[in-house]
Amino acid sequence: MSDTYIRLIPTDRDWQPTPTAAASVAAYVTSVLSGPGDAVERVEGTFYDRVTLIDAGMYTTRITCPHCDGDIAMDWLGDLVRQNGSLSFDHLDVTVPCCRAAIELDSLHYEEPIGFARFELSAMNPTRPQEELDAVELARVADLLGHSVTQILAHY
Repeated sequence: MSDTYIRLIPTDRDWQPTPTAAASVAAYVTSVLSGPGDAVERVEGTFYDRVTLIDAGMYTTRITCPHCDGDIAMDWLGDLVRQNGSLSFDHLDVTVPCCRAAIELDSLHYEEPIGFARFELSAMNPTRPQEELDAVELARVADLLGHSVTQILAHY
């Protein structure tokens, strides 16, 4: 069986909310992503010690370089993660294989949004017809959290 996630992260990769704010957002997201008579499977906030890759799973299919617009193989990112030993990073500085430019991982262009953060709120298998949060709901999440957020849709 496959799973769909909505992953919400702060727009500032180093920012973290208070535990109270994270719990408030989790309760709100649970209420809006549950369909009639059926609750979203799981909503949880995760605090990371280091900046962590928040990927889109099978939705991540293409990466391009912001410097030369060249394609970057998906395997390249996977190799970086494997060499690092985890999805968390001490720094995001890399040299891209296409043009050898020195950039940060979060400045690459990803066909479907991914992100890097020290906090994420993830909702597994929303049950309402509209899976992703709309602009009004995202604004409410930002208000409850105390910081603007980015939404990442993921499928595994």
